Amino acid sequence: MKIAIIGVGLIGGSFALALRRGRGDVHVIGVDRDAGALEVALQLGVIDEAASAEATASCDVILLAVPVRQMPLVLAQIASTLKPETVITDMGSTKQDVIAAARIALGEKISQFVPGHPIAGREHGGVACADRELFEGKNVVLTPIPENTAQAIEWVSSLWHSCGARVVEMPAEVHDGVFAAVSHLPHLLAFALVDELAARPNARTLFSFAASGFRDFTRIAGSSPEMWRDIALNNRDSLLRELTAYETRIAELRCALESSDADALEAMMARAKQARDRWMAGDLDGFRGEAV
Repeated sequence: MKIAIIGVGLIGGSFALALRRGRGDVHVIGVDRDAGALEVALQLGVIDEAASAEATASCDVILLAVPVRQMPLVLAQIASTLKPETVITDMGSTKQDVIAAARIALGEKISQFVPGHPIAGREHGGVACADRELFEGKNVVLTPIPENTAQAIEWVSSLWHSCGARVVEMPAEVHDGVFAAVSHLPHLLAFALVDELAARPNARTLFSFAASGFRDFTRIAGSSPEMWRDIALNNRDSLLRELTAYETRIAELRCALESSDADALEAMMARAKQARDRWMAGDLDGFRGEAV
Protein backbone atom coordinates (compact mmCIF):
# COMPACT_ATOMS: atom_id res chain seq x y z
CA MET A 1 0.00 0.00 0.00
CA LYS A 2 1.38 3.37 -1.01
CA ILE A 3 0.45 6.35 1.17
CA ALA A 4 1.30 10.02 0.73
CA ILE A 5 1.48 12.15 3.83
CA ILE A 6 1.27 15.85 3.03
CA GLY A 7 2.58 17.65 6.08
CA VAL A 8 5.27 15.55 7.76
CA GLY A 9 5.11 16.85 11.32
CA LEU A 10 4.14 15.38 14.67
CA ILE A 11 0.71 14.13 13.59
CA GLY A 12 1.55 13.02 10.06
CA GLY A 13 4.80 11.42 11.20
CA SER A 14 3.13 9.62 14.09
CA PHE A 15 0.50 8.25 11.70
CA ALA A 16 3.23 6.86 9.44
CA LEU A 17 5.04 5.17 12.34
CA ALA A 18 1.82 3.79 13.83
CA LEU A 19 0.67 2.43 10.49
CA ARG A 20 4.01 0.73 9.90
CA ARG A 21 3.68 -0.97 13.28
CA GLY A 22 0.06 -1.95 12.70
CA ARG A 23 0.25 -3.12 9.08
CA GLY A 24 3.82 -3.33 7.81
CA ASP A 25 2.86 -3.39 4.11
CA VAL A 26 3.22 0.36 3.69
CA HIS A 27 5.36 2.57 1.47
CA VAL A 28 5.20 6.16 2.73
CA ILE A 29 5.83 9.20 0.55
CA GLY A 30 6.41 12.43 2.45
CA VAL A 31 5.42 15.83 1.04
CA ASP A 32 6.24 19.00 2.95
CA ARG A 33 7.12 22.64 2.24
CA ASP A 34 10.01 22.25 4.72
CA ALA A 35 12.84 20.32 3.08
CA GLY A 36 14.54 20.02 6.46
CA ALA A 37 11.53 18.21 7.92
CA LEU A 38 11.61 15.73 5.06
CA GLU A 39 15.30 15.08 5.61
CA VAL A 40 14.71 14.39 9.31
CA ALA A 41 11.77 12.12 8.43
CA LEU A 42 13.97 10.11 6.08
CA GLN A 43 16.73 9.80 8.67
CA LEU A 44 14.26 8.60 11.32
CA GLY A 45 12.61 6.11 8.98
CA VAL A 46 9.26 7.86 9.18
CA ILE A 47 8.97 8.06 5.39
CA ASP A 48 10.48 6.00 2.59
CA GLU A 49 10.89 8.85 0.13
CA ALA A 50 10.43 12.59 -0.13
CA ALA A 51 8.54 13.98 -3.10
CA SER A 52 6.38 16.79 -4.41
CA ALA A 53 2.59 16.88 -4.39
CA GLU A 54 2.55 15.50 -7.95
CA ALA A 55 3.87 12.18 -6.67
CA THR A 56 0.57 11.56 -4.89
CA ALA A 57 -0.92 10.49 -8.23
CA SER A 58 0.48 6.99 -7.69
CA CYS A 59 -0.85 6.58 -4.14
CA ASP A 60 -3.68 4.51 -2.71
CA VAL A 61 -4.25 6.91 0.18
CA ILE A 62 -3.46 10.60 0.62
CA LEU A 63 -3.37 11.98 4.14
CA LEU A 64 -3.56 15.75 4.61
CA ALA A 65 -1.80 16.79 7.82
CA VAL A 66 -1.39 20.52 7.20
CA PRO A 67 -2.90 23.57 8.96
CA VAL A 68 -6.55 23.92 8.00
CA ARG A 69 -6.04 27.15 6.07
CA GLN A 70 -3.56 25.36 3.80
CA MET A 71 -6.12 22.68 2.89
CA PRO A 72 -7.67 24.52 -0.09
CA LEU A 73 -4.29 25.00 -1.78
CA VAL A 74 -3.17 21.42 -1.15
CA LEU A 75 -6.47 19.97 -2.36
CA ALA A 76 -6.26 22.05 -5.52
CA GLN A 77 -2.70 20.80 -6.15
CA ILE A 78 -3.67 17.13 -6.04
CA ALA A 79 -7.13 17.27 -7.63
CA SER A 80 -6.16 17.06 -11.29
CA THR A 81 -3.99 13.94 -10.94
CA LEU A 82 -6.20 12.11 -8.44
CA LYS A 83 -6.90 8.50 -9.45
CA PRO A 84 -10.51 7.28 -9.11
CA GLU A 85 -9.48 4.60 -6.61
CA THR A 86 -7.43 6.90 -4.34
CA VAL A 87 -8.93 7.78 -0.98
CA ILE A 88 -8.15 11.11 0.66
CA THR A 89 -8.54 11.90 4.33
CA ASP A 90 -7.38 14.72 6.56
CA MET A 91 -6.40 15.48 10.15
CA GLY A 92 -7.87 18.95 10.39
CA SER A 93 -9.25 20.18 13.72
CA THR A 94 -12.20 21.87 11.99
CA LYS A 95 -14.45 20.08 9.56
CA GLN A 96 -17.16 22.23 7.94
CA ASP A 97 -14.59 24.56 6.37
CA VAL A 98 -12.37 21.71 5.15
CA ILE A 99 -15.34 19.91 3.59
CA ALA A 100 -16.38 23.13 1.82
CA ALA A 101 -12.84 23.57 0.46
CA ALA A 102 -12.77 19.94 -0.70
CA ARG A 103 -16.04 20.36 -2.58
CA ILE A 104 -14.61 23.32 -4.49
CA ALA A 105 -11.22 21.73 -5.21
CA LEU A 106 -12.28 18.16 -5.96
CA GLY A 107 -15.59 18.73 -7.72
CA GLU A 108 -17.02 15.42 -8.89
CA LYS A 109 -14.21 13.58 -7.07
CA ILE A 110 -15.54 14.71 -3.69
CA SER A 111 -16.75 11.19 -2.88
CA GLN A 112 -13.10 10.17 -2.47
CA PHE A 113 -12.59 12.56 0.45
CA VAL A 114 -13.40 11.18 3.92
CA PRO A 115 -12.95 13.96 6.52
CA GLY A 116 -11.28 13.04 9.80
CA HIS A 117 -9.76 14.40 12.99
CA PRO A 118 -7.53 12.45 15.41
CA ILE A 119 -7.99 13.62 19.00
CA ALA A 120 -4.34 13.38 19.93
CA GLY A 121 -1.35 15.66 19.96
CA ARG A 122 1.26 17.43 22.01
CA GLU A 123 2.23 21.02 22.54
CA HIS A 124 5.59 20.46 20.82
CA GLY A 125 5.39 19.65 17.12
CA GLY A 126 7.75 18.54 14.39
CA VAL A 127 8.51 15.14 12.93
CA ALA A 128 11.35 14.62 15.42
CA CYS A 129 8.61 14.29 18.08
CA ALA A 130 6.65 11.69 16.10
CA ASP A 131 5.50 8.77 18.24
CA ARG A 132 4.10 5.46 16.97
CA GLU A 133 1.95 5.20 20.12
CA LEU A 134 0.43 8.69 19.86
CA PHE A 135 -2.97 7.40 18.70
CA GLU A 136 -3.09 4.29 20.88
CA GLY A 137 -6.50 4.19 22.55
CA LYS A 138 -7.33 7.71 21.34
CA ASN A 139 -10.49 8.83 19.57
CA VAL A 140 -10.49 9.61 15.87
CA VAL A 141 -13.60 11.39 14.63
CA LEU A 142 -14.76 10.84 11.06
CA THR A 143 -17.34 13.23 9.65
CA PRO A 144 -18.45 11.44 6.46
CA ILE A 145 -20.29 13.33 3.74
CA PRO A 146 -23.30 12.01 1.79
CA GLU A 147 -21.18 11.30 -1.30
CA ASN A 148 -18.81 8.93 0.52
CA THR A 149 -19.16 5.24 -0.19
CA ALA A 150 -19.31 2.77 2.68
CA GLN A 151 -16.11 1.25 1.27
CA ALA A 152 -14.20 4.54 1.46
CA ILE A 153 -15.33 5.17 5.04
CA GLU A 154 -14.41 1.64 6.06
CA TRP A 155 -11.01 1.97 4.37
CA VAL A 156 -10.14 5.09 6.38
CA SER A 157 -11.51 3.52 9.57
CA SER A 158 -9.35 0.45 9.07
CA LEU A 159 -6.22 2.57 8.74
CA TRP A 160 -6.96 4.29 12.04
CA HIS A 161 -7.75 0.99 13.72
CA SER A 162 -4.34 -0.23 12.55
CA CYS A 163 -2.87 2.75 14.44
CA GLY A 164 -4.58 1.60 17.63
CA ALA A 165 -7.24 4.32 17.57
CA ARG A 166 -10.95 4.22 18.38
CA VAL A 167 -13.03 5.52 15.48
CA VAL A 168 -16.33 7.36 15.96
CA GLU A 169 -18.52 9.24 13.49
CA MET A 170 -20.47 12.48 13.87
CA PRO A 171 -21.81 15.25 11.62
CA ALA A 172 -19.31 17.99 10.77
CA GLU A 173 -21.37 20.74 12.42
CA VAL A 174 -21.61 18.74 15.66
CA HIS A 175 -17.87 18.13 15.57
CA ASP A 176 -17.07 21.83 15.21
CA GLY A 177 -19.36 22.76 18.09
CA VAL A 178 -17.96 20.10 20.41
CA PHE A 179 -14.33 20.94 19.80
CA ALA A 180 -14.88 24.68 19.99
CA ALA A 181 -15.88 24.02 23.61
CA VAL A 182 -13.40 21.39 24.77
CA SER A 183 -10.33 22.17 22.66
CA HIS A 184 -10.33 25.45 20.78
CA LEU A 185 -11.56 27.62 23.68
CA PRO A 186 -9.02 26.21 26.19
CA HIS A 187 -6.20 26.90 23.75
CA LEU A 188 -7.28 30.50 23.25
CA LEU A 189 -7.59 31.04 27.00
CA ALA A 190 -4.10 29.63 27.61
CA PHE A 191 -2.55 31.80 24.89
CA ALA A 192 -4.37 34.89 26.18
CA LEU A 193 -3.32 34.41 29.81
CA VAL A 194 0.36 33.93 29.01
CA ASP A 195 0.33 36.89 26.61
CA GLU A 196 -1.39 39.13 29.15
CA LEU A 197 1.05 38.32 31.97
CA ALA A 198 4.09 38.58 29.68
CA ALA A 199 3.05 42.12 28.73
CA ARG A 200 2.99 43.39 32.32
CA PRO A 201 5.81 45.59 33.70
CA ASN A 202 6.52 42.98 36.39
CA ALA A 203 6.46 40.00 34.02
CA ARG A 204 9.87 38.77 35.15
CA THR A 205 8.71 38.58 38.75
CA LEU A 206 5.46 36.86 37.79
CA PHE A 207 7.13 34.17 35.72
CA SER A 208 9.88 33.61 38.28
CA PHE A 209 7.25 32.57 40.83
CA ALA A 210 4.92 30.68 38.46
CA ALA A 211 4.75 27.02 39.45
CA SER A 212 2.95 23.81 38.58
CA GLY A 213 -0.58 25.25 38.52
CA PHE A 214 0.41 27.88 35.98
CA ARG A 215 2.43 25.33 34.01
CA ASP A 216 -0.47 22.88 33.81
CA PHE A 217 -3.05 25.51 32.88
CA THR A 218 -0.87 27.04 30.16
CA ARG A 219 0.81 23.92 28.76
CA ILE A 220 -1.12 24.16 25.51
CA ALA A 221 0.10 27.74 24.95
CA GLY A 222 3.29 26.04 23.77
CA SER A 223 1.42 24.79 20.67
CA SER A 224 1.89 26.05 17.11
CA PRO A 225 0.58 29.63 16.73
CA GLU A 226 0.07 29.13 12.99
CA MET A 227 -2.03 26.04 13.47
CA TRP A 228 -4.18 27.52 16.24
CA ARG A 229 -4.62 30.82 14.42
CA ASP A 230 -6.11 28.88 11.51
CA ILE A 231 -8.32 26.76 13.75
CA ALA A 232 -9.66 29.82 15.57
CA LEU A 233 -10.50 31.66 12.37
CA ASN A 234 -11.96 28.65 10.58
CA ASN A 235 -14.21 27.75 13.52
CA ARG A 236 -14.95 31.37 14.36
CA ASP A 237 -18.73 31.17 14.78
CA SER A 238 -18.67 28.20 17.14
CA LEU A 239 -15.76 29.68 19.06
CA LEU A 240 -17.49 33.04 19.46
CA ARG A 241 -20.49 31.25 20.97
CA GLU A 242 -18.22 29.48 23.42
CA LEU A 243 -16.45 32.72 24.33
CA THR A 244 -19.82 34.33 25.04
CA ALA A 245 -20.85 31.44 27.30
CA TYR A 246 -17.52 31.59 29.11
CA GLU A 247 -17.76 35.37 29.54
CA THR A 248 -21.16 34.85 31.18
CA ARG A 249 -19.65 32.43 33.69
CA ILE A 250 -16.73 34.81 34.33
CA ALA A 251 -19.23 37.61 34.99
CA GLU A 252 -20.94 35.40 37.58
CA LEU A 253 -17.58 34.70 39.17
CA ARG A 254 -16.76 38.42 39.29
CA CYS A 255 -20.14 39.15 40.89
CA ALA A 256 -19.54 36.51 43.56
CA LEU A 257 -16.11 37.97 44.33
CA GLU A 258 -17.36 41.55 44.45
CA SER A 259 -20.12 40.59 46.87
CA SER A 260 -17.83 38.26 48.87
CA ASP A 261 -20.35 35.46 48.26
CA ALA A 262 -18.44 32.52 49.68
CA ASP A 263 -21.31 30.08 49.15
CA ALA A 264 -21.58 30.88 45.44
CA LEU A 265 -17.83 30.56 44.95
CA GLU A 266 -17.62 27.25 46.77
CA ALA A 267 -20.69 25.86 44.99
CA MET A 268 -19.20 26.65 41.57
CA MET A 269 -15.85 25.13 42.53
CA ALA A 270 -17.51 22.02 43.97
CA ARG A 271 -19.56 21.48 40.81
CA ALA A 272 -16.45 21.88 38.68
CA LYS A 273 -14.40 19.49 40.82
CA GLN A 274 -17.13 16.87 40.80
CA ALA A 275 -17.51 17.11 37.02
CA ARG A 276 -13.77 16.85 36.44
CA ASP A 277 -13.43 13.92 38.83
CA ARG A 278 -16.19 12.05 36.96
CA TRP A 279 -14.57 12.81 33.63
CA MET A 280 -11.13 11.66 34.81
CA ALA A 281 -12.70 8.44 36.09
CA GLY A 282 -14.40 7.85 32.74
CA ASP A 283 -17.83 8.12 34.34
CA LEU A 284 -20.04 10.01 31.88
CA ASP A 285 -23.38 8.85 33.28
CA GLY A 286 -23.72 11.88 35.51
CA PHE A 287 -23.56 14.31 32.58
CA ARG A 288 -26.49 15.50 30.49
CA GLY A 289 -27.04 13.99 27.06
CA GLU A 290 -25.49 10.84 25.65
CA ALA A 291 -21.88 10.05 24.84
CA VAL A 292 -21.06 9.24 21.21
